[in-house]
Amino acid sequence: MLDIRLIRENPDKVKAGLLAKEADCGKEIDRILELDALRRDAIFATENLKAEQNKVTKQIPELKKKGADTAPVFAEMNKLKESIKENEARLREIEEEYRALMLSLPNLPDEDLKPGGKENNEPIRFFGEPHKFDFEPKNHVDLCTENGLIDYVRGAKLSGSGFWVYRGLGARLEWALLNYFIDTHLADGYELLFVPHMLGYEAGLTAGQFPKFEDDVFWLHTSEDSQRRFMLPTAETALVSLHRDEIITEAELPKKYISYTPCYRREAGSYRADERGMVRGHQFNKVEMVQYTRPEDSDAAFEELVGKAEALVKGLGFHFRTVRLAAGDCSASMARTYDIEIYIPSMNGYKEVSSVSNARDYQARRGNIRFKRAEGGKNEFVHTLNGSGLATSRILPAVVEQNQRADGSIVVPEVLRKYMGGIEIIGK
Repeated sequence: MLDIRLIRENPDKVKAGLLAKEADCGKEIDRILELDALRRDAIFATENLKAEQNKVTKQIPELKKKGADTAPVFAEMNKLKESIKENEARLREIEEEYRALMLSLPNLPDEDLKPGGKENNEPIRFFGEPHKFDFEPKNHVDLCTENGLIDYVRGAKLSGSGFWVYRGLGARLEWALLNYFIDTHLADGYELLFVPHMLGYEAGLTAGQFPKFEDDVFWLHTSEDSQRRFMLPTAETALVSLHRDEIITEAELPKKYISYTPCYRREAGSYRADERGMVRGHQFNKVEMVQYTRPEDSDAAFEELVGKAEALVKGLGFHFRTVRLAAGDCSASMARTYDIEIYIPSMNGYKEVSSVSNARDYQARRGNIRFKRAEGGKNEFVHTLNGSGLATSRILPAVVEQNQRADGSIVVPEVLRKYMGGIEIIGK
């Protein structure tokens, strides 16, 4: 959620920033300013009426003591009471529309980002060189099928398209990747959390995914209770709500969390020919990194998260690039995003395996997450950041494609072998 003071003081700047994100919110901003003025006027008028009501109420004992007629005073009180009731009803209507519009606004992008969509994304650094083969390489679907790593047919039998089953060494390779990620994060001082996979509506609202993107998640329909629950699309949705409606001490910051979860998403992608297999699906595994920081520390935290994601990919021996996303390609909640993209040979291009983002105070405002300054005791909104560390559904295809040999076997990356019982080669 954006700061209303910023909208009041510089509405044109806010409009321009959101336009750079390809969100034309001019009418919404104008209406928010109207509602904000109406809201403040209604609050002021209601407070004045309540003050008058209290003043009149205090007159009643004196009038009774003097034996005076109190009927006119009670009539005035009833009139004031009715006016207050009408004002409060009107205020609720104003605040409901005001809050809905405020929640609909995307986050402002950082000013150094290029405006527009993905066509303006900027690769800012590269690592390594694309792998060259002296034979005709296979795609990951064929490699995984021939080596018995992934069962696509039975995955579809169990749940339909967009699902698969890890089998044998494929399951162990997936688990090895997750253990490699988690061990690396633990060594860097992150706390491991296992969060619920079923979340309440407020978690999606805090993360900024709701109300606009409610249709992108799987909703649960149950008569158990009245709470609406959905399957988490990423552990970020849970982690950024962990301290919702809390005030954290400054000494506790930064808070650094990781969580392993499957991720459940309704949209399964474009179904392009080069995105077969497990590159896009309704369920995939991911280790997520989240930080809560003071505002002045969030830029350094962002660079730390980018560096961590890059280090994980380097450890696997991949060629990759780091890309600064244009304003319009950042998600609605984020002010800044860098993608780490690896080269997958069969797709003839780069695919994102990690997105690292800074939401600034956008999510904290939605979730009312604050910290108390040690000096002065002032409460301020924290900054929240997140990064994939990493998602396996594109890492595993890259592992098998980039490490394949002419006979169709696959070399296990060295950093994963200790999690695979020392296995170095996966073959038929």
